[in-house]
Amino acid sequence: MAYLFNLSTLFCFICSLAFLVIFLYSTYIFYIENEKKAALIALLISTLLPIPYFVAWYYNYNILALILFADIILTGLLFIYPFKTSDTICDETPLNKVDERDVMFSRNELEVGSENYKTYYKQHPEKKVLDDAFRREAGLGSEKAIFNHTLAFAAAHASFFTVGQFKKVVDGQVNPEKKKISSKDMGIFLKPWAKKLGALDVDFCKLKDYHWYSYKGRGNEYGDIINNPHSYAIAFTVEMTEGMVKAAPQSSIIMESAQQYLDSGRVAIQIAEFLRHLGYSARAHIDGNYQVICPLVARDAGLGEIGRMGLLMTPKQGPRVRVGVVTTDFPLETRDRKKLNYMLDFCLHCKKCAEVCPSKSISLEDPKMIDGVKRWQINSESCFTYWCKAGTDCGRCLATCPFSHPDNLLHNAIRFGIKYSPLFRRIAAPLDNLFYGRKPKPKKLPKWIR
Repeated sequence: MAYLFNLSTLFCFICSLAFLVIFLYSTYIFYIENEKKAALIALLISTLLPIPYFVAWYYNYNILALILFADIILTGLLFIYPFKTSDTICDETPLNKVDERDVMFSRNELEVGSENYKTYYKQHPEKKVLDDAFRREAGLGSEKAIFNHTLAFAAAHASFFTVGQFKKVVDGQVNPEKKKISSKDMGIFLKPWAKKLGALDVDFCKLKDYHWYSYKGRGNEYGDIINNPHSYAIAFTVEMTEGMVKAAPQSSIIMESAQQYLDSGRVAIQIAEFLRHLGYSARAHIDGNYQVICPLVARDAGLGEIGRMGLLMTPKQGPRVRVGVVTTDFPLETRDRKKLNYMLDFCLHCKKCAEVCPSKSISLEDPKMIDGVKRWQINSESCFTYWCKAGTDCGRCLATCPFSHPDNLLHNAIRFGIKYSPLFRRIAAPLDNLFYGRKPKPKKLPKWIR
């Protein structure tokens, strides 16, 4: 018994030091993130939490030490207990292809009074009332928009303009002399090279019918049937700078979106040309010139899951990424995707993106059957209408998602807990609310933009 008391008091001493170090480090992280409230709370916890453990050790209060020791052990066992996580939160496979003409960006490009405009709304009269709402607003990048910023909007325009110049080289002539390269060797080379070019995460998948749009909805190819010439895809992400995203929906978010569309487009163009030079057909899918639904391709390549907000949620950056895809006929070495149920489970209970959404376009409810598939669906019309009011692509959901926090020891430890502990998932969002607030206000723009 004496041995157990000694072990308990020693354990309490170690715990008191551990809690002190952990929460002082947390205080430092919150401080450099300019989260004053979070830093103060962490500092207060670092002061109070170690006290009973230190007292139990210092004054040799054996009974208190034993109680604290048992409490820590039982709590630890609860956190590591493998509670069952549902693997049917969302369905895997869409049943139908998406017509790109129905996407908000395509509808936004319809010229009022044009033949395409008349034809589309004749076929979909219910959407005209919804779309007239966003057409009455100032519009993306407009000087009459809520978050107008002359220089920032000009910078975003410059990035989107440059992306537009890439459109003529998304496809190209294939070298008739095909090089013999094994799938393994291609994977060994291609993934590190893509990261060197600027990609964050990269992987491959076999293409399915539901990855492809059925009809083109943008540009000169409007209304053209999309044929599926390729069987494989290279999917990758590029990171959006955390400081630019945190100020969303202010002007920095559209600057950052445009920049990362540009960066992902550049990487995709290079990879596609690389493959064509080796004698394999390849096409880059970039902003404004997609033939595939990039988030679905990236999901099936194992880069993340489609979360409550309808975006790709990655394990380390959450939705704070942009996605690029290259399709090809090169037989890439693929693997079966492991569904990241822990991310879907976290989204199921978190709901923070829905709470902060300015247009209330994100559902607070559980996934529902939509077109025969169980999933979340945002209200794309109200979302895009707010974009047109704000003048930016909003991004408030990206900014506040707990997975979007910086890549450091503190936040990575929390992501680790979310991944491996169903119980920790239930308290991670409330903890995030405690430190950052349930509905945090947008951060100030970076000084050089103000």
